[in-house]
Amino acid sequence: MRLLTTTSELNQACAQFQTSRYVTIDTEFLREKTFWPKLCLIQIAMPGFEALIDPLAEGIDMSGFFEILKNPNILKVMHGCRQDIEIFHKEAGIIPSPMMDTQVMAMVCGYGDSISYEALVKRIAQGTIDKGSRFTDWSRRPLNNDQLTYALADVTYLRDIFENLENDLKKTGRLAWLSEEMDMLTNPETYNQSPENAWKRLKYQDKRPHIMGVVIELAKWREIQAQTRDLPRNRILKDDAIREIALQNPKKPEDFDKMRSVPTGFISSRNAAGLMEAIEAGRKLTKNDLPPPHPWLRIAPVLALW
Repeated sequence: MRLLTTTSELNQACAQFQTSRYVTIDTEFLREKTFWPKLCLIQIAMPGFEALIDPLAEGIDMSGFFEILKNPNILKVMHGCRQDIEIFHKEAGIIPSPMMDTQVMAMVCGYGDSISYEALVKRIAQGTIDKGSRFTDWSRRPLNNDQLTYALADVTYLRDIFENLENDLKKTGRLAWLSEEMDMLTNPETYNQSPENAWKRLKYQDKRPHIMGVVIELAKWREIQAQTRDLPRNRILKDDAIREIALQNPKKPEDFDKMRSVPTGFISSRNAAGLMEAIEAGRKLTKNDLPPPHPWLRIAPVLALW
């Protein structure tokens, strides 16, 4: 099993992938301690051929792989693809198209909401995933054979899973049901990291302007802090804390210590002053200042009609 580490090796492999109707893709990345994900490994497969790509290899030109993502004649198949697409969008400004998410396909086929890849491997491909390398630091080199085998399994089993689900959806006439969800996943707005849109991630809506305004401004403030300091959002302020602060309407920093979801001692941190400014800005927003409710897309109501 080889890891592609040069532009020449990558281009040779990509020439073969360019001949396929579809490719299965997955990534390994790190983001536990950062806001921006660090792409560490790319797995890609087609019927009869698969490869591992090292995006961290010195001097490697990833253009050949990115051309596959853009090729309108190749269907890109992923599982739970949102974070993978987010990475490609940040790294190269690309949203893979056309594409298919087997997690969504499985939901429409009746496998349940957000089924894991491991579960589909067992139920559809009759395989198993060795969990021994699950907690690998994918940024470290060299990667051993067990780690590479584990990573490659994320796209090799995916071929059988995709073809099985695709056949089921064609037989039942439900393939078109996926279009709305796929449109959302391939919409650039979905991956807009603008602080002004950060409130949409919370999936929280309140008709009271003085509360929703604070939610919007707190989410904006947190997003700016997280991006600037390259820290996970929840390291700055948890989602529950944003909602609690908006509902409790604190008048001074000392009020934060009375809230369950806000860490003790928050009033003495570097965040307290900025947080109070965001709260004050949110209180000033009127109903006319608030954006329209965010139309979160769901398939579940459709499935309930079966």
